[in-house]
Amino acid sequence: MHSHWRDCQEWSQIGLPLSTTSNEACKMYDAVVTQYIGWYDDDSVGGLMGALERMIQADPNFVMGKVVSSWFQLGGKSIRRDEKLRKFVDDLVRSALGDSCTSREKQHVKAIRLLAERDIPGACDAWENILVEYPTDILALKLSQASYYDIGYSAQLRDSAARVLRAWKPSMPLYGYLHGMHAFGLVETNFYGQAEKSARKALELNPRDIWATHAVCHVLEMEGKQEEGISFLSNTLQDWSSCNLFAGHCYWHWALYYMEKGDYSAALDIFDSQYKGRKDAFFTDTSSLLFRLNMEGVDVADRWDDTYKMCESDVEERVAVFKDVHLLLSCLGAKQQDSTTKMMESLRSFASEEGTQPAVAKKVGVPICEALVAYDEGDYARAVELMAPVRYRVGSIGGSKAQLDLFHLFLINAAIRSSETRHHQLARALLAERKALKENSPMTDRLMAAAALPV
Repeated sequence: MHSHWRDCQEWSQIGLPLSTTSNEACKMYDAVVTQYIGWYDDDSVGGLMGALERMIQADPNFVMGKVVSSWFQLGGKSIRRDEKLRKFVDDLVRSALGDSCTSREKQHVKAIRLLAERDIPGACDAWENILVEYPTDILALKLSQASYYDIGYSAQLRDSAARVLRAWKPSMPLYGYLHGMHAFGLVETNFYGQAEKSARKALELNPRDIWATHAVCHVLEMEGKQEEGISFLSNTLQDWSSCNLFAGHCYWHWALYYMEKGDYSAALDIFDSQYKGRKDAFFTDTSSLLFRLNMEGVDVADRWDDTYKMCESDVEERVAVFKDVHLLLSCLGAKQQDSTTKMMESLRSFASEEGTQPAVAKKVGVPICEALVAYDEGDYARAVELMAPVRYRVGSIGGSKAQLDLFHLFLINAAIRSSETRHHQLARALLAERKALKENSPMTDRLMAAAALPV
């Protein structure tokens, strides 16, 4: 793992000068970027957040330090609701107006400004402009990749990594991670063989590359290789479990393999050992897992309460539609009627505002959430009528194909449970489609039996 933190001179030598005279700030910037890329906390620098704090303390005016800090804050809050964050971003923008920072840094600031203004595609364009001139700026690559994921731009996710690969040398710090990034873009655009090859190469270079491990998980999920997926995660557990910032999501994949096989107790064991009683897990993972189990007829007991506690503080905070629909699942699952009402009112208000995510909320997010509420109330026919028209637009809310499969399963389950005969016909048609895409899927076979369709 990369742990030689680069100072001012070393950053300049690789063509990525930083506008600070503080070697400590440069080194901690390296530590922050490295830990974020690798999804782990390095105790020697106090972990990711510890390194971030040390970087800001070393030089409070360090532009790239403020860029990174803004990025993490904007991931969960909006400048429209958080005055302190708005002032922080405004200060960052002002700091880039003079001649004290580089043109590359100014482009990073522009990207953050656009992100804060909810223009995610515009922010990605700014990062891509950086990468054309500075293809070894891995932070620009990482932030664009994360943002493409958030808005469902799978082809761009794939191509952004492909464009810079040849500019890197294997001896460069963090080089191996590029192959894992490229692998995830490949799997999200259905190039499963190439994706696995790229991910395996990344793991040869660095067995602890959890993003590459995660890409392999996606390949095995999409190809219906549940046993291989369980074996893969089990055999590599010592490597990826050390990446504490993302390990929980790999456990989610592990639980999906078990659920596909119908081994619900094993899936619940993963929930209990990895998520129960914690507030730092991804609630998108926990709510998705529990809702899938509910649709399979599994009693998850009080586990929805744990998931709700992870996200209850965000009930009225709208940032990303993908998170919103999973937050609603948590409210519904935990029977939090007041929170459900507040969340739906907040989402409808959000959908009337300007920006990338509000537009997606209006066209797709609100119909999905209204369908989920109808399903929870037992009005399965209404759930189908709301969900069916947007099924091909679900990708616009962001997330991976494996994550978004939740909503395809939801539509099928609602159609099976509907009192409308035409919905039963729709369910059978959707299941035939699903079987054609992934032959080895015990879950699909169970649903086909429930829909009285020959397996």
